[in-house]
Amino acid sequence: MGVNDPVLTIGTRGSPLALAQAHMTAAALATELGVDVARIAIEIISTTGDRTQDRPLSEIGGKGLFTKEIDLAQLEGRVDVAVHSSKDLPTELPEGLMIAGYLPREDIRDALIAPRHGTLDKLPQGARVGTVSLRRQSLLRMLRPDLQIEALRGNVETRLNKARSGEFDAVILAMAGLKRLGLATEVTEALDPIRFVPAVGQGAIALAARTNDARIRGLIERISHAPTGVELAAERAFLTVLDGSCKTPIGGSARVAGDEVRFRGIVLSPDGRTVLETAGQVPLAEAEALGRRLGLEIKGRLPPGFLG
Repeated sequence: MGVNDPVLTIGTRGSPLALAQAHMTAAALATELGVDVARIAIEIISTTGDRTQDRPLSEIGGKGLFTKEIDLAQLEGRVDVAVHSSKDLPTELPEGLMIAGYLPREDIRDALIAPRHGTLDKLPQGARVGTVSLRRQSLLRMLRPDLQIEALRGNVETRLNKARSGEFDAVILAMAGLKRLGLATEVTEALDPIRFVPAVGQGAIALAARTNDARIRGLIERISHAPTGVELAAERAFLTVLDGSCKTPIGGSARVAGDEVRFRGIVLSPDGRTVLETAGQVPLAEAEALGRRLGLEIKGRLPPGFLG
């Protein structure tokens, strides 16, 4: 290997947010390895979710649409580390791949961008709100059944422009992505995560590796943020039990507080009229068990056929 050859390759989607997350990862890896960041190669991989912008994700397959092409590149050995927004990841990765760690978590909240109105409560009757997330749509219908909610896809800038131009009265995006892109000043209300429960994994960057690649796994483990890993263990266990597939509105939020982890979960009907919530806290080592237990508890309360 030459002195300027890449020491490893990161695989990522090509959106501005995905690239920002990939560069954050490259910087952390370069520091750990003691090399110039230019020696961490970044390969942009187009995914089905990126190429299909005319339909909601739930209509074209749900989870995995932003990951399967990157998974293939990793399994074929073209990339060593895959950088994913955790909320885009399926509950089970393909055989041969694993989540090896997480970068420190950003803000977990959803963000309302309503330039002319400010807050969710101040939106006028019948206001037009854009979001593609079924969870966000259901929460909006629960809190404001009068709103006109429409699916809105595209990258962050595209969606922000819909609110800036007045085509939509408001749009909802993840606070974490806006902060990573330097766009937090666009936010008119950071939505309370108790009232507006975030998506599982929101704000967390997951780093995937091949299960048989001990070198890369060890490297990721050295830059991984342990509290984020604890939170995601609880959240992903909850989602796994409920078989979240993008077709059922599900939210889950775990937070490390001292030597405990606290979790809140919610499952809604698409119209926001049926809402089931659960919560609990346990020592850190029991985070995954807590998520699984609360998932089973809420699953047992759901009406037959609720999960589709």
